[in-house]
Amino acid sequence: MYDPHRRLLQPSLGYRGFRRDFGLQRRAADEAVPWGYLASVVHRDPYTLPLFGSDGDDPAPTARSSSRGPAQSTPASADLRALGQRLPAALRLGTSSWSFPGWGQLVYDRDLSEQTLARTGLLAYARHPLFRSVGVDKTYYRPAPTQEFARLAAQVPEDFRFLVKAWRAVVDPEPVHGGGAFLDARVAETECVRPVIEGLGERAGPILFQFPPMQLAGAVAVRGFLERLRGFLQALPRGPLYAVEVRNRALVGPLLGELLAEAGVAPCLTVHPTMPGVEEQSRELALDPSRPLVMRWMLRANHRYEEAKDLYAPFDRIVEPDDTSRDALARLARAALAAGLGVWVIVNNKAEGSSPLSVERLARQIVD
Repeated sequence: MYDPHRRLLQPSLGYRGFRRDFGLQRRAADEAVPWGYLASVVHRDPYTLPLFGSDGDDPAPTARSSSRGPAQSTPASADLRALGQRLPAALRLGTSSWSFPGWGQLVYDRDLSEQTLARTGLLAYARHPLFRSVGVDKTYYRPAPTQEFARLAAQVPEDFRFLVKAWRAVVDPEPVHGGGAFLDARVAETECVRPVIEGLGERAGPILFQFPPMQLAGAVAVRGFLERLRGFLQALPRGPLYAVEVRNRALVGPLLGELLAEAGVAPCLTVHPTMPGVEEQSRELALDPSRPLVMRWMLRANHRYEEAKDLYAPFDRIVEPDDTSRDALARLARAALAAGLGVWVIVNNKAEGSSPLSVERLARQIVD
């Protein structure tokens, strides 16, 4: 019988087997990675604060976040609990991060500082009836070590899964921190894949390589990038579920779809102004029917990111409903679930104004 959660690992390998195999690859990778350019990677500095908070004291509370102490979940209504019980086991809904002070009374029992939520909010977040996943975005800006992922894994139930964004140095052709790591599989393994798998264990979901908009002038440039991407994906360690998200319309087509299917990698369909609709993306990429469906509902077509952030803050209500995107995501999710596939949908506050409320709207559309 199909188990959507076990699809995260290759059928022949299991998590423990993957760790043993991965350990062998680690020694070879450690000898090969050009560590010189990584000297400025901030998580190697012992004085750098952890990405997801620490056990230290919070800064002085603000007017909106005067209560101290760890975050607690807000009591869910009977209607919301019933909706959560109706969601298929293979469906994983969640939000981009969890540390938003404006979610007091939606997710948390009171208004708390971002620092408190980064440190203690995940435990309360994971008790929400609809949340069985979360997007970890901060790792795009700098890698997180194994122990930080292990601390996250200890705060969530066994059936919870994290979608983790890979470090931008391996997906952005512009130099980052002195760079030179674009599409370098050895760096991706050491800085992204290994910490996620060893820290999160069975709670590891998709590792997302999100490529920013790139200067690809013509078909030759597109094919050149795709060939480099092919080599990169084929060189990654076998085992985890990898997903690739692009922000160039020119890349959305059969060539990318075939490349990802060949590598056993899931496309990440995204609602974003730079991209066609998610249903068009699914048709153009000819989705591999053997891979889980990964989608992100990120940003309305009529706003830039910072504009939406300013308009929607503090993210405690739906400001601009996007029924078109919601309905398209729901149709794709229902089709994948009917085919026995696992489904991830991660929702951003900039989709409609409040990602917890957008998740609820999407959940109802999927099951009703």
